[in-house]
Amino acid sequence: MRIRYLLCLIAAFCALSATAASVRVTSPDRHLVFTLSPSEGTLQYNLSYQREILVQNSSLGFDSADIPCSHWKIGQTEKGYAVEEYVLPVGKKSHVRESYNYASLPVYGKGDKEPFMYVHIKVFNDAAAFRYEFCNTETLQIRNELMEIRPSGTPLATALFVPGFINTHEGPYTRVPLPALEKDRLIDMPLLLEYPSGRYLAIMEANLVDYAGMYLVCGGGNLKSRLSPRLDIPGVSVLLDAHGRTPWRVFQVADRPGALIESTVLTSLADPCKVEDTSWLKPGKTTFPWWNDTAMPDTTFQRGNNFLTNKYYIDFAADHNLEYHSVYGYADMPWYTDDGPGFGLAGPNADLTRPASVLDFPAVCRYAASRGVDIHVWLNWAALYKDIDRVFDQFNIWGVKGMMVDFMDRDDQEMIRIQETILRKAAQHRLFIQFHGASKPSGLWRTWPNEFTREGTLNYEVYKWDTARLMGPDHDIMMPFTRLLAGPADYHLGGFRSLPPDKWRVRYTRPFVTGTRSHMLAMYIVMESYLSMVCDEPDAYRGQPGFDFIMSIPTRWDDTVVPDARVSEYVAVARKNGEKWYLGCINNSKERTVSIPLSFLGDGKWKLRLYRDVPLCEEDPNLLEVEEFNVGAKDELPVHLASGGGCAMILTPEE
Repeated sequence: MRIRYLLCLIAAFCALSATAASVRVTSPDRHLVFTLSPSEGTLQYNLSYQREILVQNSSLGFDSADIPCSHWKIGQTEKGYAVEEYVLPVGKKSHVRESYNYASLPVYGKGDKEPFMYVHIKVFNDAAAFRYEFCNTETLQIRNELMEIRPSGTPLATALFVPGFINTHEGPYTRVPLPALEKDRLIDMPLLLEYPSGRYLAIMEANLVDYAGMYLVCGGGNLKSRLSPRLDIPGVSVLLDAHGRTPWRVFQVADRPGALIESTVLTSLADPCKVEDTSWLKPGKTTFPWWNDTAMPDTTFQRGNNFLTNKYYIDFAADHNLEYHSVYGYADMPWYTDDGPGFGLAGPNADLTRPASVLDFPAVCRYAASRGVDIHVWLNWAALYKDIDRVFDQFNIWGVKGMMVDFMDRDDQEMIRIQETILRKAAQHRLFIQFHGASKPSGLWRTWPNEFTREGTLNYEVYKWDTARLMGPDHDIMMPFTRLLAGPADYHLGGFRSLPPDKWRVRYTRPFVTGTRSHMLAMYIVMESYLSMVCDEPDAYRGQPGFDFIMSIPTRWDDTVVPDARVSEYVAVARKNGEKWYLGCINNSKERTVSIPLSFLGDGKWKLRLYRDVPLCEEDPNLLEVEEFNVGAKDELPVHLASGGGCAMILTPEE
């Protein structure tokens, strides 16, 4: 895979003074402007879009004894224009081509003859980003980045608060004017701001490598950064060798919310692909028996951590176009030998190369291969990491294709390094990774395309114990405008036992969900993921309306567009695979009718197969109806969405 840089302008060099000069970088379409200026001895930035100031007079700096904290000066600045092209083996687009303007600024401390760091800026048509690169230092300790974000006016904020730096990144979203956010509480990224003018700003980070994850805190209507601290060095968040660099600090901007979802800026800011041969990568759909508590019909054998139980699910996958079966174990017993107290903590003698005595795991792998189904496994990250090379060698012998790596629950520098090590070694063994109990992604599925999905959000697993009633369509609709802006999300889709909200109740085995059946089908399109779960038990799907849609949808995409969206209300996402388009539209809990533009279609007539809500959904949300008719690119399709409803479509060009 190659990155092609086309330097369309000769790099310009200009000497800038320490007190007066500013560096101004515009987007190629000249709508987005990022300005960096010396101010009171450090640096200050502004961000504007179509002449509207979005972020103003915001300071930058570091809390570090190894970095000068004042008297910063800017030297000769290199500026230019570039176009980057690359292929995404997994992603919302198969081929990406993006242009941007850039600047690289050397920064000097008082009396320095050599710069102690560079500030690199890239401004795309839909985002501005900057990062720091350090030089002339042997070891660098950073306690915190002193990044300030001072939005203009009073934008509406959609934020996820987390209880501390060690967390699962799961919780409900708060949507209030920015000054009304609770002060000094950690806010996960992405953070979405909506301005009264109709502008949207998403704040996030890209290419998080060998560094600590960043959070935000709010106070007085402004935001400040916080880095996740290391566990081994008190008071330190990041320890860098010479020529270390930070992640990109990203401001994604749009005048319609759907453009935020369509963007590929995070992968464009990530390092190029490090996997030479990607032909073995196979995104797909998978069983996940843990979600339904390994439910089965009456049988002649005991369900559990055994061959016959796994055979039952493998047969279901083979007969219904599911590429994978997930082996996790049964109840509180993992599939491998582990003397730990439960799934959350690996015991000192946990061994992923030794299956539990009750499970003939090699026979499970052989049977799955005979049915054309691939096996992936659940595991605790600590049990894997302590002996990763031997484990991956054994997985290759058995024919295991990938794994869910669970209970990471941190994004300090050490855990970020551990995640990249797992991805790198897994790629060497042609294994895919599904991170669970993990922090948000940052575009690295471009660098390591064997990362198919990761959690980092409150999702349908919570239906199994959701006494607080956090889950539901009102939470679902927040995902495309928040967590999904950062990348693919594991959401435990496929619950086919929906109840009206006033009748819903917690049930751990064969859980109930809320929202209509059409809403559930649409989630397979709206939620970006390259290992989509079909997590209910087989009998929940057999003969059920809409299951044919799940069987038919692909998990690779050539293009993604968002024809219509309103934050917290509804969203319609269309994804293309080959010649076909697949569209999903989900609604919050307010009944409405929307008109979806089909202008993304090509010329000619298209056959539309539509799955939609019916009037009786209020009583039985599992009902839907299917219609087929022809449409064209000039059409707008009116669709009635029930409370918690949705619709799903397959669009095929007519010959």
